[in-house]
Amino acid sequence: MFLEIITPDKKIFNGEVKLVQLPGSKGAFEILSKHAPIISTLDKGVIKVIETNGKEHHFEVDGGVIENKANKIIVLVESA
Repeated sequence: MFLEIITPDKKIFNGEVKLVQLPGSKGAFEILSKHAPIISTLDKGVIKVIETNGKEHHFEVDGGVIENKANKIIVLVESA
């Protein structure tokens, strides 16, 4: 899966991942490979990203929007 995390100022992550955990506005959720298409709002919280090589990242965010379609995930956040 390909993931981009973008703020109004810059792109903070760009790369291939195997798992993304997100703080959804109706509860936390995960996206794995071949996940069904989804658009959701995000609350303040932490986005956890695990790259295909196993490296783990955590991004503190103040809310935003996520779209997943055809194994491409775009996360637009207010700040990180």
